[in-house]
Amino acid sequence: MSKTRFISLTMSFVIFAFGLAGAYGAESISQYHNVVFILTDDLSWNLVQYMPNVQTMQKEGTTFSNYFVTNSLCCPSRSSIFTGKLPHNDGVFTNSEARSDGGYAAFLANNNDPHTFAVALQRAGRYKTAMLGKYLNGYLPVKHKPGSGWNEWDVAGNGYGEFNYNLNQNGAIKHYGNSPNDYLTDVLADLADKFIRKPANRPFFIEIATFAPHAPYTPAPRDADKFPGLAAPRTPAFGARPGADSPKWLKAIPPLTPVDIKNIDTAFRKRAQSVQAVDQMIGQIRNTLAAIGEDKNTYVIFSSDNGLHMGDYSLRPGKMTPFDIDIRVPLIIVGPGVVKGHTVKEIAENIDLCPTFTDLAGGGATPATSPDGRSLLPLLGASTVTDWRHIALIEHRSHPYDAKDPDVPLLRAENPSSYEALRLENALYVEYYYNDPQIKTGKYDETGYYDLNHDPDELKNVVSSLQPDKLRRLHDVLEANKNCKGAAECWTAQRLVP
Repeated sequence: MSKTRFISLTMSFVIFAFGLAGAYGAESISQYHNVVFILTDDLSWNLVQYMPNVQTMQKEGTTFSNYFVTNSLCCPSRSSIFTGKLPHNDGVFTNSEARSDGGYAAFLANNNDPHTFAVALQRAGRYKTAMLGKYLNGYLPVKHKPGSGWNEWDVAGNGYGEFNYNLNQNGAIKHYGNSPNDYLTDVLADLADKFIRKPANRPFFIEIATFAPHAPYTPAPRDADKFPGLAAPRTPAFGARPGADSPKWLKAIPPLTPVDIKNIDTAFRKRAQSVQAVDQMIGQIRNTLAAIGEDKNTYVIFSSDNGLHMGDYSLRPGKMTPFDIDIRVPLIIVGPGVVKGHTVKEIAENIDLCPTFTDLAGGGATPATSPDGRSLLPLLGASTVTDWRHIALIEHRSHPYDAKDPDVPLLRAENPSSYEALRLENALYVEYYYNDPQIKTGKYDETGYYDLNHDPDELKNVVSSLQPDKLRRLHDVLEANKNCKGAAECWTAQRLVP
């Protein structure tokens, strides 16, 4: 990169992140950038290869190769995105409203609704905001009102089947049926297109949260015959059997049967089919932005709430494990000043999206939020960032069967013991707890340590080979992170060297 371009990019970000925020009121509001955030459901990295428009985004923007979620489950992950807070600070650990820490009810009970990035962006009329698609588990369109901070609200409840669902559209209920035109991902694409094209005297932020490719993995009718014969990736982890040092919950998983493998292959093919409509939506949105002359003034961000294992470690399709297949998901950003074809290797986490959104929108005037994460804006430019986190914290709570939860664990699929984990730059450290109350005391029942330099598929737990002082340090860093309160304290904890 030339010295001139480096200086130009750096100055652009400095003016954008600080100058506009400080001069708000004196500057024209049209100077703020638009943001389009596409959040998929259960999309793993292994599906990106079937999404040409996402791959184009990678070529034209920046990819985060070490981006993780705080909890590999829909509602807690989305709560962290909205608030920028870790689960132990926003109070949402599960999907199930049968527990006090689960679902939309827990999100409201912990007073999160007034403290999201949407409220911060909408404040003082700065941004026109839209929420489309999936919100939080337990949200019922016919029962609940729109969330705070959104000018446009088109949100479904149980839209996993892509047909026969209700949308709460700005407080009015509209039912969609079985017609091909009712396919939910396409409906969201059209709603997004109309919102983007609608004239306004201020910039917009839009979140398009698809249900695809979540089970039952329903593709658009036009895509139902694609990828004949496609099978799930046969990585070293596929069908792998637990070793002697594996956690007890994993040892209880029986080997995959031929029927299991056939079902997994069918499900993976349907997942690849179901993301076709998502990918087409991304292409449509970017074409619309270009058609109205806003493509150079808009950040487009693509991600997922969690991954999904399918046969990995002999597990049937599911999530919630501390392994990368579940916690490491795509994050790809294109937009003004973003370096093209660049890969960021620093550890990022979904708690970073909230402060990133408010920074991309001008920064400064965001008293509604107090995130535990950090804005990713410095990582999007050409300059080197030296003061960054060393770990990502992952927090999981085991929970009983709840028939109302569409993410209820399948038999032999998931739901390990409660755990707290650190995803380091080149390792994974996990502490398992058989009873939730033990978590506060730090008296764990099992530990795991996976050396990703020598074992990238996380197949061998080598915790028994660690020296006592190394184990003690890992535990202390984990304790500091799982107990941190407030932005300053949590950021300090995230920068500890294990």
